[in-house]
Amino acid sequence: MSQILLVDDDIELCEMLVEYLETEGFIVDVAHDGKRGVQKALSNHYEVLILDVMLPVLNGFDALRHIRTKSRIPILMLTARGDDVDRIVGLEMGADDYLPKPCNPRELVARLKAILRRVQSSNKDNLPTSMLCSGKILIYPESRQVFYMEKILKLTSTEYNILELLVRNTGHVVSKESLSEQALGRKLTPYDRSIDMHMSKLRQKFRIANNSQELIQTVRSIGYQLIRK
Repeated sequence: MSQILLVDDDIELCEMLVEYLETEGFIVDVAHDGKRGVQKALSNHYEVLILDVMLPVLNGFDALRHIRTKSRIPILMLTARGDDVDRIVGLEMGADDYLPKPCNPRELVARLKAILRRVQSSNKDNLPTSMLCSGKILIYPESRQVFYMEKILKLTSTEYNILELLVRNTGHVVSKESLSEQALGRKLTPYDRSIDMHMSKLRQKFRIANNSQELIQTVRSIGYQLIRK
């Protein structure tokens, strides 16, 4: 059974979601404000965090920022329906996925299971000694650690999934459709910019680490590729 943390100040909604998620086999812990959510997320072992944007004491974005300084736990943000700004900001700050509110509980479960499959599959399918290498990028799939220029590169779960796919296909274009299905666990839909936003954040981290040298190339209307260097 997977243990998850739900951070939302809507008590009635939390009760409904907890009941539904428990019938789907999840163990659910709850926090009703951002500060308490951060405390719980960093002091307990959860497999996924569901984090609302609109929270008292500490809003969802500030909570996300605090958590990302110390943890790479997969985070699914709950955003206001139709508010693209919240979704984009959340992804840029390190969220792995988002879902607009009010959300369909069945879709929430599907998103959670997709996140868990990605993490568990990555850990299960690789031997302890396995290692991926592309230029100065070194990846240990078992621990999901990434080193660049001999220094650890801190990535979110989704950023890691994207980078591993690019490294495994160095020099070849990986389509946005493949990235969405394999890194996010869902088919690419029209106007979905999730992959683009995660890629932008990943590129930014490499630029900071290598003094602006570009490693990931955009192939217009098709996808992305990691340059052989």
